Amino acid sequence: MAKAAKTAIKSKDQKSVADAKNWTKVVRAVRSPKSGAYTFKEAIVHKDKIKEFLAQK
Repeated sequence: MAKAAKTAIKSKDQKSVADAKNWTKVVRAVRSPKSGAYTFKEAIVHKDKIKEFLAQK
């Protein structure tokens, strides 16, 4: 599940601040076919592409 950052982003450029709030860090558990252990894949994804990232295999 993705969680949006709630900390204030301070910048002189207000456009970049507004754009930065559209990005989310997504962490997905991936199972290794060889050992069966789980690893985690992290990515910074635009909020419109989160479901696509999670649907990848």
